[in-house]
Amino acid sequence: MASSMRSLFSDHGRYVESFRRFLNNSTEHQCMREFMDKQLPGIIARIGDTKSEIKILSIGGGAGEMDLQILSKVKAQYPGVHIINEVVEPSAEQITKYKELVAKTSNLENIKFAWHKETSSEYQNRVIEKKEIQKWDFIHMIQMLYYVKDIPATLKFFHSLLATNAKILIILVSGTSGWDKLWKKYGSRLPRDDLCQYVTSSDLTQMLDSLGIKYECYDLPSTMDITDCFIDGNENGDLLWDFLTETCNFSTTAPPDLRAEIMKDLQEPEFSVRKEGKVLFNNNLSFMVIEA
Repeated sequence: MASSMRSLFSDHGRYVESFRRFLNNSTEHQCMREFMDKQLPGIIARIGDTKSEIKILSIGGGAGEMDLQILSKVKAQYPGVHIINEVVEPSAEQITKYKELVAKTSNLENIKFAWHKETSSEYQNRVIEKKEIQKWDFIHMIQMLYYVKDIPATLKFFHSLLATNAKILIILVSGTSGWDKLWKKYGSRLPRDDLCQYVTSSDLTQMLDSLGIKYECYDLPSTMDITDCFIDGNENGDLLWDFLTETCNFSTTAPPDLRAEIMKDLQEPEFSVRKEGKVLFNNNLSFMVIEA
């Protein structure tokens, strides 16, 4: 019998809900906040030296939670300095949420926001065509390189936009994470979508090395509680299955043998750890800092 599996990206509503469940069941944002608190101040220590304004470019800024964390650190480092924060984000829904977050957040004086509803490649094409290329002091790409078709070309382009002392921060899943093993083992048996590709920090380090671009890499531990995935008919578990496999309604449309194989593997030590009766999937993150 032919499988009726289809990509999670074919159903926007279900993708948004499964992503929300992922955030609720993982330490993803806590892990990022820890990095912002402990490492980011040192990374941005010189980006605004002798500058009357600091220009920040957010690629795939989403709903803005992490962007505002970054801005608070830049403001603390450079009190009173004017900050320009431009956001490139293809989802109108996310931009609306971002604007709502800005509206209810205090201490954003001296920051000028602008949003562009486009993908990173659309942004790249637009600024090249219109000869509107400008230099930036800090560029960040948080969990978005999976949605880029030509990653080396994208890295090369944004690296060329760095001003003096500027940095790029890239956050994506680590090569030591369960994602790396899951994608390598099962990627060819899951529905693929042009929108998304499997890439981890291991792939990125190879690309940066071949481009001759200098970088530093920090790995931080993160987990995702997938205990509900092992309870038949559990709605939360079903949505987490969809997120893990990037498959819409994986639990009901996947061939039983494939589901059984992945279910068994996800409980193995190279994918997850058991703690206090919970199964915690390895969601380790890499924070890659690129210099001008």
